[in-house]
Amino acid sequence: METVERALELHGAPVYVRRQIVHNAHVVRELERRGAVFVESEEEPPAGSLVVLSAHGVAPAVHERAAARRLRTIDAVCPLVTRVHAAVRRYAGAGYSILLVGHADHEEVVGTRGEAPERVTVVESVVDAERVVVPDPLRVAYATQTTLSVDETASIVAVLRRRFPDIAGPDEGDICYATTNRQQAVKELAAEVDVVLVIGSRNSSNSNRLVETARAAGVAAYLIEDESSIDEHWLEGAGAAGLTAGASAPEYLVRRVCDWFRARGVEIVGESNPTAEDVVFRLPTQVRRIVPAA
Repeated sequence: METVERALELHGAPVYVRRQIVHNAHVVRELERRGAVFVESEEEPPAGSLVVLSAHGVAPAVHERAAARRLRTIDAVCPLVTRVHAAVRRYAGAGYSILLVGHADHEEVVGTRGEAPERVTVVESVVDAERVVVPDPLRVAYATQTTLSVDETASIVAVLRRRFPDIAGPDEGDICYATTNRQQAVKELAAEVDVVLVIGSRNSSNSNRLVETARAAGVAAYLIEDESSIDEHWLEGAGAAGLTAGASAPEYLVRRVCDWFRARGVEIVGESNPTAEDVVFRLPTQVRRIVPAA
């Protein structure tokens, strides 16, 4: 998000963005207001334009097509996704078959698979994990989408490890720390509330996983874009409600939903066991030079 903002400051509008920079409708609308133009493909912007590539990562073929059209690209891919891409390239170069755990149509999986499409097989479920076939069971590796359900992914990986005892993979897993932290927080929250509201967009994988996590813990849960999406019928008979948000949901949306509750006389108790997140990623080189010195 900051990459697009700084690109607009440095280069002025329009700055083209391939797909949604993050999967949140409020963020996209705000950046559009500032001059960002969101496109579905690198084929759409005029030749020579400035194009920001989304946080979800893209296949090498996208970079090649962008270069052929003389587009000036800024790659805003999340470093955690970059790490998965690098692992896939490494395993493919060593001759491994790669089982990519994730949702086949998600942008992140499409981009990761593009690193070695002839060697990558997408595994979406435990059923897929039980059925997948590889040429050499002794040369197989796995990687995962970064925004999956922690528990569901663990179940899938357990099947892969049982079927392929020599399978290689990440020691600590590929799932994003923000995704992991929020799912754990929702599990704890579910024990204290009657309903959970998750702020996030419908195309946000990690937001949808939060809804699923709350429901799996036995409480009603609903995905909302903002306070205007709340159906008061959801709250009938509830003594306490829990609120969380997807990783890309702006903090002001959380405040607005809290204000919605306050306006109806609901006491806001506060945060439940917040996990400190102090990870900081550097901005892409092309926009870093306008960042003031620390």
